[in-house]
Amino acid sequence: MLLRIALSSLLNRKTTVLLTAFSIAISVSIVLAVEHIRHEMKNSFTHTLSGTDLVVGARAGRINLLLYSVFRIGNATNNISWQSYQKIARQKGVKWTIPISLGDSHRGYRVVGTNQDYFTFYGFGQKQSLELSQGTVFKEVYDVVLGAEVAKKLQYELGQKIILSHGIGSTSLNDHDDKPFTVVGILKRTGTPVDHSLHVPLEGIEAIHIDWRNGAPIKGLSIDAQTALTKNLQPKSITAFLLGLDNRILTFRLQRQINQYRGEPLQAILPGIALSELWQSMNMVEKTLAFIAALVVSAALLGMTTMILATLKQRQREFAVLRATGASAWFIVALIELETITIAAIGTVVGISFLWGSILIAQPWISEYYGVYLNHNILTPNTGLYAFAVIGISAILAIIPATLVYKQSLAQGLTVKE
Repeated sequence: MLLRIALSSLLNRKTTVLLTAFSIAISVSIVLAVEHIRHEMKNSFTHTLSGTDLVVGARAGRINLLLYSVFRIGNATNNISWQSYQKIARQKGVKWTIPISLGDSHRGYRVVGTNQDYFTFYGFGQKQSLELSQGTVFKEVYDVVLGAEVAKKLQYELGQKIILSHGIGSTSLNDHDDKPFTVVGILKRTGTPVDHSLHVPLEGIEAIHIDWRNGAPIKGLSIDAQTALTKNLQPKSITAFLLGLDNRILTFRLQRQINQYRGEPLQAILPGIALSELWQSMNMVEKTLAFIAALVVSAALLGMTTMILATLKQRQREFAVLRATGASAWFIVALIELETITIAAIGTVVGISFLWGSILIAQPWISEYYGVYLNHNILTPNTGLYAFAVIGISAILAIIPATLVYKQSLAQGLTVKE
């Protein structure tokens, strides 16, 4: 009976109730969006690299080195000489290395110059290895292996010719159009920046820059693709490299040796520690966003309480009739509480549904432009906690109008005012 009366009362005020529920839905979706995006970004970043003991690059900030070498965000301040790379790679205890050369792109996607060890030792997620969905890894100088997202968005197939560009912008006037690459492989989706990258041999990077200096072609010098193959294509420098050890006990010792390397200023970082520093640097931003989201929810819930208070005077006769037909004061209090909880529950469910739909629609765009994969499954324990918190706070705030109703007298409600 109580539920039926509450639903009838809400339907009688459906416009006001729907607007209030909508404001709660928006606020709930904002809170959950902040929490979900924060959680998914951490998962996405954490799963991008696994099994790598050290990341080595030119001396700079640890976070910057991690961002450009692993996540393809930003640019390196300097390169590493090939001689230094080889010397460190031959150190006792080094099991494998993956050289990385950055600085070129194709239609906005980063080009990664590397060698075949990249496809053997690069790990992501729970120490998963890269796998091909089509074709093979590169073998020739002008071969290219595409990430899954690149192949999908640009609709490339095996055997297709593509032109690389100098620089990392989405548009470039400095194309290496005299040395096209052939698509020989397409990687399976990984959910990491690998999907948004094109992978070519280090020799291919050298070949396209053999007649370039300082980011521009050398005037009067033009070396075609076939002639370039006759030249010495050993890299002169690389951007960074990943490193794995036979025994992780050696990690800190080798890190110290690299950081004290006298040949040139180098820096070795532990990916996990650098990632922790990244989250610490973003901690204030996360707290600020969470605080703003909490304020939005608070405003919506206070608005709901204000709405209920504003309708009490109009409902005095309704309450008086209920009292006259035998309803106790506590029945009226329970009615107010149930109406409030119902509005909050409707708003919460709509907010969760709205967020789910928004993520489902926006995921391809977020993946393409930011390389972050958001799981559209938002029904997690945290979601349940936030939902119960919103409904619980609503029930607490409903005590204010419920108390006022409780104090109203039957005679006051039945009195006809002139």
